[in-house]
Amino acid sequence: MPAGTTDPDETTAIRHKRGEELLATMSDGRPPAVLDDLKRDFPFLSHAIHTYAGGEVLAREVLDARTRQLALVAAFAALGLDEFVTLHAGYGLNVGATEEELKEIVYLTTIPGGFARAVQASQAVAKALDSHRSD
Repeated sequence: MPAGTTDPDETTAIRHKRGEELLATMSDGRPPAVLDDLKRDFPFLSHAIHTYAGGEVLAREVLDARTRQLALVAAFAALGLDEFVTLHAGYGLNVGATEEELKEIVYLTTIPGGFARAVQASQAVAKALDSHRSD
């Protein structure tokens, strides 16, 4: 099967387990509180994140984990989704992204998202950097 192809015979349980393991690795074994809240209050969303986002999309091997997280930070920054910028910037730092790379993503955000989105992204990245430094 080509790289990045999902096995259609793979069960949801296998993808869910892989997603949980991947998210635990990216978060240094401390899943973000938002995932615990989702599991409690919105189990369907929690299951979808672990099974689809984690177990299928983020588990693909076409891009390495660092590059994938940088791409997600860029996408969420351009969309103005600050909480997701902070979350994925933290994941990125945990899988090898550097402070300079994250700041470059903020700078690049000015092109698709404009200056206001870049300022928002800078604050979200700063939050992730502060959190990462205090760990």
